[in-house]
Amino acid sequence: MKTSRPIRAYIAPDAILHNYRLARRHAPGAKAWAVIKADAYGHGQWRAVQALRHEADGFALLECENALALRAAGITQPILLLEGIFSSQEARAVVEHRLTTVIHCHEQLEMLLGAGPLKGPVSIYLKLNTGMNRLGFTAPALAKAWEILRPLAQVNVTLMTHFAEADGERGVDWQLERFRQMAGDWRGGCSLANSAAILRHPTAHGDWVRPGIMLYGASPFAELSAAELGLQPAMALESQIIGVQTLTQGERVGYGGTFTADKSMRVGIVACGYADGYPRHAPTGTPIAVMGRRTRTLGRVSMDMLACDLSDIPAAGIAAPVTLWGNNVPADEVAAAAGTIAYELFCALASRVPVEVREI
Repeated sequence: MKTSRPIRAYIAPDAILHNYRLARRHAPGAKAWAVIKADAYGHGQWRAVQALRHEADGFALLECENALALRAAGITQPILLLEGIFSSQEARAVVEHRLTTVIHCHEQLEMLLGAGPLKGPVSIYLKLNTGMNRLGFTAPALAKAWEILRPLAQVNVTLMTHFAEADGERGVDWQLERFRQMAGDWRGGCSLANSAAILRHPTAHGDWVRPGIMLYGASPFAELSAAELGLQPAMALESQIIGVQTLTQGERVGYGGTFTADKSMRVGIVACGYADGYPRHAPTGTPIAVMGRRTRTLGRVSMDMLACDLSDIPAAGIAAPVTLWGNNVPADEVAAAAGTIAYELFCALASRVPVEVREI
């Protein structure tokens, strides 16, 4: 039964498509993986796939079972496993279903080559650790990998790395230099750029770029808004006012009484809390919109409700529409106020929140 509680999340497929096209315009010499990991950053893997089905050069995700589901649904584009394989069974699936897998350590390489004879070409992304220090071959380990791979003509290799500070002052040049040193005279394919590098570092695009957060309408930069980058929000979280209180000066709001009214004011209670995925640590002053007018949250976010300031919105009462984040309340602003990033807001959307497809 469809819940009557007023909170809803809305996903805009056309915005995802717009943002993907923007990524490709910024990297005209490269193909673009549409990164749909983490259930398309909380937007729904299948919604993102449907939005990009006829346009994406390829899809990148983590789980082999999700990749196989895409193949079963008729997706013919390349599919990249971003963390590689975790078993011999997955290695066999890579070969059988024409998946592309990252190989970031010798154990994965041995798993792939030990899963049985390679029938036909197999595509791998050999990941180099150029300073991120999470996954990837170091220079000595890479030399050993090449000893194994060079005789295998049926293995198509693309070199990849991941930038740690493409959105910051340090940039990518230091990692690019390490990549070039490790790659040596490599003339094959390369995949380098995440969203921040696509938008800011055109010399680091390589042959395949990997747009992630930008597909979903959030900025990878603290100092630049999504709107300034030409991105469109792909998710809106909306609810309604379910209660109104009038406070006198000195009265407090919510658990712990962390907000104290400094004057007489109207307070709206919104059907949204941390059990819906709204950040519990969002402080007083986090932006919110009521009836399309921006205002602020008040006090502590509770499990199912939060409070907002209605003092300057006299028409707002029970059932007044509320935007937690969306077009006029960018998720990046909400995230910044809460000391986090939009990635976390999107991925934390709770399963109890109904999701509908609609333009935002």
